[in-house]
Amino acid sequence: MAVYRGKYILKGLKEITPEMEKDLDLAYDICTSYKDEFPCEMCGRCCHQPNITILPEEVDRIAAAAGIPLHEFIAKYIDRSSDGRLLFSKTDPCAFLGGDNRCRIWKDRPEICGDFPYAVSMFMSRVYIALIDDKADIIELIRYMDDSWPCTRVIRSSISDKIKDARSAKASASVACR
Repeated sequence: MAVYRGKYILKGLKEITPEMEKDLDLAYDICTSYKDEFPCEMCGRCCHQPNITILPEEVDRIAAAAGIPLHEFIAKYIDRSSDGRLLFSKTDPCAFLGGDNRCRIWKDRPEICGDFPYAVSMFMSRVYIALIDDKADIIELIRYMDDSWPCTRVIRSSISDKIKDARSAKASASVACR
């Protein structure tokens, strides 16, 4: 299993080739551009996802932000997945989503919460496929995204142009290197 940028698990790959890394970097840049251009609208919908991952180094900080003693936080709020990841055990909705759809641990939320939905493996992998396969239709690839989410509407309205621009930049770079 290969790991990209220390956190994106690419199952089925033993290594990432230099060419693949360049394409992954393009996909990553597209995905993270959304985070900067269209910040979270705090609709609370992503707080109902089943697999909210917590990095081991985040546990102490999140427990403190929640005002829960560490041992109690681990026992009540964390499960270990079959692949070893730490996950919030209460996620439909997340135990830290307030009645006003606001995160009660916003400043100290898990990294994945800040990345969702723009810079998570599922979306990034679809962007990568669209970049390397000019026959791939990015809108079809992201059909799984719920159209009622504000962030999905933003993505659908601009992703095709971003893919087109990245493909053009990639082709230009390839020609310049010859």
